[in-house]
Amino acid sequence: MKTNDNKQQLIIQVQNLTKQFGAFTAVDHISFDVKRGEIFGFLGANGAGKTTAMRMLCGLSYPTSGSGSVAGFDVVKEGEKIKRHIGYMSQRFSLYDDLTVQENMELFGGIYGVKSSELRHRATSMLTRLDFLSEKDTLVGSLPLGWKQKLAFVVATIHRPEIVFLDEPTGGVDPITRRQFWEMIYEASSEGTTIFVTTHYMDEAEYCNRISMMVDGKIKALDTPGNLKKKYAAASMDEVFRTLARGAQRGD
Repeated sequence: MKTNDNKQQLIIQVQNLTKQFGAFTAVDHISFDVKRGEIFGFLGANGAGKTTAMRMLCGLSYPTSGSGSVAGFDVVKEGEKIKRHIGYMSQRFSLYDDLTVQENMELFGGIYGVKSSELRHRATSMLTRLDFLSEKDTLVGSLPLGWKQKLAFVVATIHRPEIVFLDEPTGGVDPITRRQFWEMIYEASSEGTTIFVTTHYMDEAEYCNRISMMVDGKIKALDTPGNLKKKYAAASMDEVFRTLARGAQRGD
């Protein structure tokens, strides 16, 4: 009975997931689970395979081998269904600069299938919580980078997905803005949304419930930040990563 309960709590399950491009193995037989409502950090240097793995989980790319499920849907056979149950935010934010804040929210909400009446209510509520309602008619292209980042997160969650995938969401912004963004992540997680976030900022690992450390396409370690620091006798996650990444063949 406990085993069944544990399976029901898992929203992502991956077994030996692999992605090859010709002779190059970008993701090399990775296996892990993510629990519902968890903030799961997917860490590694640029080129480690994080984004390639995330694209498979989002239904944007098919694995060469292995298996997995996201929100109960098969990553090999049900990519389109996965897309309807997740939110996705990339480092480039995917916003339209020539549309207003309100128009961006309505566009993406419509794509995700949110009804017009409900969409307007959600947009107003979310902008009010961010103290950003006065800017709803502002063109996105004129917004500061930090506000674009927050808006991109709102757009990715406006349809209330079970899981939000964040691919290097804090790249290029200052530390204060990064911290404010993580406060938004905490709030979404407290409301039951699962957060799957890739980053190469090792200090952000401290904010996750659990993290995996990826090196050369493989997961080298997976545990809580506290347990990893204890295991590797490290004072910070940066020290843990440097220990694990020693001898890496690719990345920065």
